[in-house]
Amino acid sequence: MVAFGKKLKKLQVQEWESYYINYKLMKKKVKQYVRQIELSEHNREYVLKDFSRVLDNQIEKTVLFLLEQEGHLASRLSVLGEQHDALIQQDDGGMIPELQEAYRVVGRELLKLLYFVELNAIGLRKILKKFDKRFGYKFTNYYVKTRANHPYSQLKQVFKHVGISAVVGSLSRHLADLQDHQGTFISIYDQPALSLPDPVIESIKAAVDRLTNSTNFLQYIGKHALIPEEELPTPSDDDVDERYHFMSLLLNLVNTFLYMVNTYIIVPTADSYSLSLGAAATVCGAVIGSMAVAQVFSSVYFSAWSNKSYMKPLIFSSIVLLVGNTLYALAYDLNSIYILFVGRLFCGLGSARAVNRRYISDCVPPKLRMKASAGFVSASALGMACGPALAALLQTNFKIFKITFNEDTLPGWVMALAWLIYLLWLWVSFREPYRDEKLTTTRQQTNNGLETGALENVASQPLLTSSVEKQQDNDDGDQEFDNNEDDSDESHRPVTSIVSAYKLLTPSVKVQLFIYFMLKYAMEVLLAESSVITAYYFIWSSSNVAIFLASLGLTVLPVNVLVGSYLSNMFEERQVLLASEIMVCIGIVFSFHVIIPYSVPQYVCSALLTFVAAEVLEGVNLSLLSRVMSSRLSRGTYNGGLLSTEAGTLARVVADGAITLAGYCGMSKLLNVTLLPSLLICITSIVATCFTYNSLY
Repeated sequence: MVAFGKKLKKLQVQEWESYYINYKLMKKKVKQYVRQIELSEHNREYVLKDFSRVLDNQIEKTVLFLLEQEGHLASRLSVLGEQHDALIQQDDGGMIPELQEAYRVVGRELLKLLYFVELNAIGLRKILKKFDKRFGYKFTNYYVKTRANHPYSQLKQVFKHVGISAVVGSLSRHLADLQDHQGTFISIYDQPALSLPDPVIESIKAAVDRLTNSTNFLQYIGKHALIPEEELPTPSDDDVDERYHFMSLLLNLVNTFLYMVNTYIIVPTADSYSLSLGAAATVCGAVIGSMAVAQVFSSVYFSAWSNKSYMKPLIFSSIVLLVGNTLYALAYDLNSIYILFVGRLFCGLGSARAVNRRYISDCVPPKLRMKASAGFVSASALGMACGPALAALLQTNFKIFKITFNEDTLPGWVMALAWLIYLLWLWVSFREPYRDEKLTTTRQQTNNGLETGALENVASQPLLTSSVEKQQDNDDGDQEFDNNEDDSDESHRPVTSIVSAYKLLTPSVKVQLFIYFMLKYAMEVLLAESSVITAYYFIWSSSNVAIFLASLGLTVLPVNVLVGSYLSNMFEERQVLLASEIMVCIGIVFSFHVIIPYSVPQYVCSALLTFVAAEVLEGVNLSLLSRVMSSRLSRGTYNGGLLSTEAGTLARVVADGAITLAGYCGMSKLLNVTLLPSLLICITSIVATCFTYNSLY
């Protein structure tokens, strides 16, 4: 594994070498500080002051050079603009290609400057992270907080690159204006977007998007899956293309969809099913939650199994789900609540979402991985909406050979049939990709390299290759500082136990996982007890509950469109995170039964507010989690996706158990008793977010 310091040196533009942050110097400083602290604790204040000074000087050097280069580019664009105006006045079409090429040259220079900023931003993040790790001190919080909005701070220039947008806008406008088909419009601002923009502009836009963390709906929703997006090209990319099989990917997405349908199809009728078997209506919480209990364990063994195969765990999952749903349906005629629980436990043991994630991560080419990730999340959302909607259609009652088919048992029979069809389709169409240890190792190393920037992206190679080839690697002495640190080969290997994974969780990651726990708890309480609450207060039928839950589920994708396409470009993700937590808290408060009588508008509006805010929160939470989590948790059995799944599943288990226990307090107190823990957990998460707010960048 090549150390980051060496990668930084190789990717530098040779003539700009002295203007990059001196990563090697700062690493040496960190090591010196460690020795000083070991000698005397009184040196701690000196260390903080000195390291702050070093960082300020390095950032100032970089920013002043950035401003100087922006000025040069602006001057060149000004000259080209005059030539452009003269060309228009003379109506000389023969000069257009020459002028276009001149603008493209400026564009390539701008692209080099963008990569310069990105390299420095990544280096700054890594050295701050290294300092915190070595000293156990939240220096990053202090440094960012004191300099983020200070009028004399240069830090925001690195992360927000003020001024570059104006250069990009000018360059884009002039290049577009020179296109042959522009003449039919009064100006560039009056025409629709170009269908085929200049490749240079596309490369610049991609670089700017990475720097600003700008996003669109596809990227935003794809992050929900917590599937690592590999941006650094490797020799193995062609091998990944060979492993890719569209039908196999489709089968994984269908598996995700069916499992979510299976999870929520019983929610509208779980209370009536429990009553028909002689149990209390609130036992529905335990019935629904038993699936989540089993999923806590199944996620681990499916994640481990996916290291060796994809098809076998999917076949096993389908068979277990087929058996589980059959038992769930037969529990009615067997008049056994225990069979009902066993059936749902089997369904939980068949959760293969870890395999679905892993297949997308390992076998889908990088250029398609974001789309596949978005498909994974969309399939989950669609299944969540279709489950209750399908339950609303199963309002019938008949018998065949003494087997009862009614609104309680039909969800089990329908899902058993669906999994049988899926199993046959899987057996016929799935193609097991070949296993290549070299490929796996390369992908793990690549994924754990630079953090967010695709600095070795194909688009950048024409700009950086020549300088990289000329650059001499004088960083040999830097290797001694890489030992036992997160740049070493050892530190980039996937973790091998849940204990090791936990040790890698920083306070920011722990808070994000706690937020995920909170939002899943709040959503599970809302959904799982909906049939009981609405039957008690409003005398709703199962079909009414199903329509209500389906309506909630259908808000998922529109909300993600709104957040992914608009809000995430207008506000920082941490701002959206905190605002969403507050909205969830408000929704929970409005859900309490403090006014007699409890009205339908109050329940529906508060439920909608809680659910929508939780959906927004889930998106930004997982997006931030993918950025603040250690790179070692991006691969292997105990990966970030597994940890988030376990946190969410545990929340569902606790919520469903709370519903069942709250039933002993009586139906009149059920709502408030289950909402109180949600409120306390939500308030705690808001406080925790405030404490780690400055580390979420």
